Amino acid sequence: MKVTVVGAGAVGASCAEYIAIKNFASEVVLLDIKEGYAEGKAMDLMQTASLNGFDTKITGSTNDYTKTANSDICVITSGIPRKPGMTREELIGINAGIVKTVSASLIEHSPNTIIIVVSNPMDTMTYLVHKTTGLPKNRIIGMGGALDSARFKYRLAEALGAPISDVDGMVIGGHSDKGMVPLTRLATRNSVPVSEFISEERLTQVKEDTKVGGATLTKLLGTSAWYAPGAAVSGLVQAIACDQKKIYPCSALLEGEFGLSDLCIGVPVVLGKNGIEKIVEIDLNDAEKAHMAESAAGVSKTNGLLEF
Repeated sequence: MKVTVVGAGAVGASCAEYIAIKNFASEVVLLDIKEGYAEGKAMDLMQTASLNGFDTKITGSTNDYTKTANSDICVITSGIPRKPGMTREELIGINAGIVKTVSASLIEHSPNTIIIVVSNPMDTMTYLVHKTTGLPKNRIIGMGGALDSARFKYRLAEALGAPISDVDGMVIGGHSDKGMVPLTRLATRNSVPVSEFISEERLTQVKEDTKVGGATLTKLLGTSAWYAPGAAVSGLVQAIACDQKKIYPCSALLEGEFGLSDLCIGVPVVLGKNGIEKIVEIDLNDAEKAHMAESAAGVSKTNGLLEF
């Protein structure tokens, strides 16, 4: 099992670290355009192998895509990160060109690969990969929902005063501050609806805190977060590599599901060795449907800024 991560910055390096520590991949290739940067990150990570007890080989490369050949899964994190006050959508001009070039280079050397898109604006970048590569739709996955759901569960556990292992919840919709649809109605604490424990007002606060989770961290850190995004990616990679058939909310190309078409947006999917093996259509109430439609309209508007 060979995994390539393009972009050896904070998110890419975290992703490589978590994949290696889980010890399910034989090799992780880190690739970056900055001379020596990926090689340095790979060497640093390999020096933790005996300490963290993994045997995954991590190698680095400066823009040499031949080193990525025959990758089973490729992760695209490259592009400029958000700065305080920036929206994900404001990154589109620069990042679209990068993602288009990177995806073409990856497929040239790994035509059977599954691509996971992390670069922002993530739903639109995932759509761009669909439109420019011709890969089957099950082999192109956008990461956002897995991260947003992790942030949702963090906020739920905080509000409940409960261990996070007791909490389950999901965020669908667009990976943007306004586009996320945290499904508070379906969130549970050990199978009991969270509404049994906290007020509707507190739940609304959880929802709003979740939606600005990335922006909150960007304001505190001065750049995008990396630990949780890296962990979210590693979870998706492991589900595919180990054929786990796990359900994650991911950005997938919709063709009528949830009443939406010709866009990528976060929905529950089953992930296995073939990538997206099934899109899971759940029953939404009227308010959730309205939020999902509003989110989809926002994603479609951003998609309209693309130049193929």
